[in-house]
Amino acid sequence: MEKQNNLKSFFIKLVSITIAIILIINVVYNLFLADKMEALNKLISLDKSKFRSELRDKVRNEIRDGLEKENILNEEDKVLFYKLYIKIKNEFKDLDTSN
Repeated sequence: MEKQNNLKSFFIKLVSITIAIILIINVVYNLFLADKMEALNKLISLDKSKFRSELRDKVRNEIRDGLEKENILNEEDKVLFYKLYIKIKNEFKDLDTSN
């Protein structure tokens, strides 16, 4: 009789632990991975016109917001862009245009 109670207790514990593990996996997935998967799905579905138009509208709004500001770039960014410009300009000086 005690052996049967031990077996019954074992199965009850096994089922409860299994349900707990399933719940933990579900919570972890919903809290951490679902948002990232949604962002990846949006990137993957850029071929659909709805998502392209949403992305285009967001970019346009950001450009409008940037143009309303007095200075778009801060001083550090200006220096970096200027150095990049000079480097690209020097590379084009050495370009052979006979092709």
